[in-house]
Amino acid sequence: MHRKPNFTPDEALRALQEGNLRYASGDAQFPNLDQNRRVATANEGQTPFVTVLSCSDSRVPAEHIFDRGIGDLFVVRVAGNVMGPSELASVEYAVGHLDTPLFVVLGHTKCGAVTAVVESGLLDGNLRGLSEKILPALEKAKSFCPGAPRDQLIMETVKANVWKVIEDAFDSSACIKTRAKDGSLLVLGALYDLHSGRVEWLGRHPEESTLLE
Repeated sequence: MHRKPNFTPDEALRALQEGNLRYASGDAQFPNLDQNRRVATANEGQTPFVTVLSCSDSRVPAEHIFDRGIGDLFVVRVAGNVMGPSELASVEYAVGHLDTPLFVVLGHTKCGAVTAVVESGLLDGNLRGLSEKILPALEKAKSFCPGAPRDQLIMETVKANVWKVIEDAFDSSACIKTRAKDGSLLVLGALYDLHSGRVEWLGRHPEESTLLE
């Protein structure tokens, strides 16, 4: 069973901003977590109003960060918040089938996956594929900030990685690209600060108009 979310892209963004403000200030309401909500979503289906691609880091629980509950957020989590085939398919399901009006790529400070790539380059074993997706962001960060100290380079790579993931989404998904182009989907980059609990909204990709052509 499926019903469309009763949110515009701007309303979805505002709900996240307000929820994060509550969370970061210690005034979280923990909405939509009771038995009634659980039963309603089980019987009537889910209508999440946002798709969030975020890192698997245990310190970055999206539902808590945005002070939302059951059925509100469709969350895809993977180390380094990268975009592989499985992550892309999951996002396409949320955007194309569940009609979420907002797609947020959420990076965060002190990201372990990004830090490992900055310090060691390509990683061994099954981590190699993950590091290969982050490496272009590192090279972009180096070009922006040549000679930057370690901590600055990590932070710039985290941001560049968010933009790279959005580029990958537009390049690889006709569904995401079409909906972003017709205005039914807002695609934003964001950055979560582990210390403050605040989300910095990076906005649309700086080259979105070109990427959507």
